[in-house]
Amino acid sequence: MNNRGNFGSRIGLVLATAGSAVGLGNIWRFPFTTGQNGGAAFIIIYIICILMLGLPGMISEFIIGRHAATNAVRAYGVISGKRVWRVVGVMGILCSTIILGFYSVVAGWCLQYLYASVAGQIKGDSDYVARYFTEFSSDIAMPVVWAMVFIIITHFVIVKGVRKGIEKASKLMMPTLFVLLLIIVAASCMLPNAISGIKFLFYPNFSKLSSNVMLEALGQAFFSLSLGTACLCTYSSYFSKRTNLVNAALQIALIDTMIAVLAGLMIFPAAFSVGVKPDAGPSLIFITLPNVFQQAFASMPLVGYVISILFYALLALAALTSTISMHEIGTAFFHEELKRPRRHAAWIVTVTAIMIAIVSSLSCGAYPQLTVFGMSMMDFFDFLTANILLPAGALLTCVYVGWVVPRSTVMTEFTNRHTVCIKLFPAFLFMVRFVCPICITLVFLHQFGIV
Repeated sequence: MNNRGNFGSRIGLVLATAGSAVGLGNIWRFPFTTGQNGGAAFIIIYIICILMLGLPGMISEFIIGRHAATNAVRAYGVISGKRVWRVVGVMGILCSTIILGFYSVVAGWCLQYLYASVAGQIKGDSDYVARYFTEFSSDIAMPVVWAMVFIIITHFVIVKGVRKGIEKASKLMMPTLFVLLLIIVAASCMLPNAISGIKFLFYPNFSKLSSNVMLEALGQAFFSLSLGTACLCTYSSYFSKRTNLVNAALQIALIDTMIAVLAGLMIFPAAFSVGVKPDAGPSLIFITLPNVFQQAFASMPLVGYVISILFYALLALAALTSTISMHEIGTAFFHEELKRPRRHAAWIVTVTAIMIAIVSSLSCGAYPQLTVFGMSMMDFFDFLTANILLPAGALLTCVYVGWVVPRSTVMTEFTNRHTVCIKLFPAFLFMVRFVCPICITLVFLHQFGIV
């Protein structure tokens, strides 16, 4: 379409795209995985994986999106001239919509806990806190209501368009998220015995390094940057032709990694100050940390009250930056392919996501009998996207850019018409053709316990 939106500023472009990568996984998965796999040693390996897999994969999607300047499905067909490659874009839309649905359930939990923190409801011993989460998540109505609220908030941002919606919201939310994170990090690091948590995160324990740790780092790099969702392809379709793709990718990867590390500095010092070793997953966010905040700030109840509110506000913002990007992928497709107004296209995605959210919420609470292959619908959607659709999408994207798209086209986009990063192009092409497919295949096999 000739009237497609685009980002109005470089900072808006970077913040919006970085926001698509920053999410709840940065808060609970990265810190735990880092601590479990050698601390600083894991971070070093992770950064190497970002350079080996993350950056080439990110730039590959940027090349497709910017060159085609259209939605993800059409983009894969336009460049190659082969409609069969449109299936990669279809996979991305399917994957992103499913993620939007079940991810909004967890995001809705964050909204409930934000409300409960403001109301001072999450008080009591560890058993009470655990019971609070169990009772709330098992309720037939409230988790669904909060998930729908979150999707509707996302919907209204998307309807506003690229500049007035996505970019404007990102310029507000990302700096706010960063400030909230710094405040909680500062409070956490000033607690007694906080140094133990800092050492746990940053002290390099090379004895834990193994092939499994390498694969964990590869997987973290892969999932952290949202490779394979068609999100980066969609957002880059709004990039200016003047945008330096390599620099943009570096800045986005830096922001994503920095926020993940800061999340570790927020969680571990507080946990270790009260002798708690954090667990991964929702239990960390909704059971362990409320207890940690209560104990750590017991002598300063007002500070503990404020930190709890700021923490769940931070989580809600992190989730929203991700759901916006997930929603935009499908919205852009229906808007352009069905030739419908943007608000109509957005409603298609919104209604679909709400249906997925309802099923997901009920399956892990009021109706646990809603299962597929022995998994709750929530776990099934997570497995389908994380273990199959994401790796497959990323792998096919690398094969597409490395072997299908004309080399001249890839070089033109990578170097901004032969004006920048010319000497880096051979290395990039080698990584995309050989290294990235191998790494993604290893991540895929690791998810199934084969390697």
